[in-house]
Amino acid sequence: MEKENQIFGIRAILEAVEAGKDIDKVFIQKEAQGELMSDLLKSLRKNNINFSYVPVEKLNRLTPKNHQGAVASIAPISFVGLEPLIEGVLEAKPNPLFLILDQISDARNFGAIIRTAACCGVDGIIISKNGAAPVNGDTVKTSAGAVFNIPICKVDHIKDAIFYLQSSGVKTIGATEKAEKEIYDVELNTPLAIVMGSEERGINPSVLKIIDESAKLPMSSAIASLNVSVACGAFLYEAIRQRR
Repeated sequence: MEKENQIFGIRAILEAVEAGKDIDKVFIQKEAQGELMSDLLKSLRKNNINFSYVPVEKLNRLTPKNHQGAVASIAPISFVGLEPLIEGVLEAKPNPLFLILDQISDARNFGAIIRTAACCGVDGIIISKNGAAPVNGDTVKTSAGAVFNIPICKVDHIKDAIFYLQSSGVKTIGATEKAEKEIYDVELNTPLAIVMGSEERGINPSVLKIIDESAKLPMSSAIASLNVSVACGAFLYEAIRQRR
């Protein structure tokens, strides 16, 4: 965690949350107690900020200073709201392209996806507040700085974002090896949001139930799937090919 993107101390983190800072994640010391810590936990839950309990040794590695049992990472970018993002893009473009990441947790994969998305002209990336990879130094470096050039939106629930896109006339398609159709047999020359799943389990089954369509990439070996950033690139470039 980069020092310039770090806050430590219960009171400092609490004030940052109350001020509406874009906080990626908070690390809380296991078995931490006290009234102020209780206030912090309530505020984190109220604002849907991702946090986890860790041993004190983890906090000591993050900072040698008096952390009081809590260290937070601040995103180096400002996130955008879902409605302003979608409405603004739809007003500006007749055939937009969005990307939804369903709990992709590796910062380097996230960065690689952002870089490819920027190259493909993606109009916005939607991620969940909980379980998603942080926007940190690894993300910025792997994206080659593209993270500063593409709108990123954090939502409480991916399904709500999908429902909103669908009600706005945007088709949603999920990338999954369980699909019957290949990506080359699916119509992508339309207002579109591509959904990519997590590295380990893919798209959440509850999300698969509500998307408009699903598709897969052809595989010619015993290996069942590609790295998610590579698969995402293949999906995005097929969308670009169809739109030319």
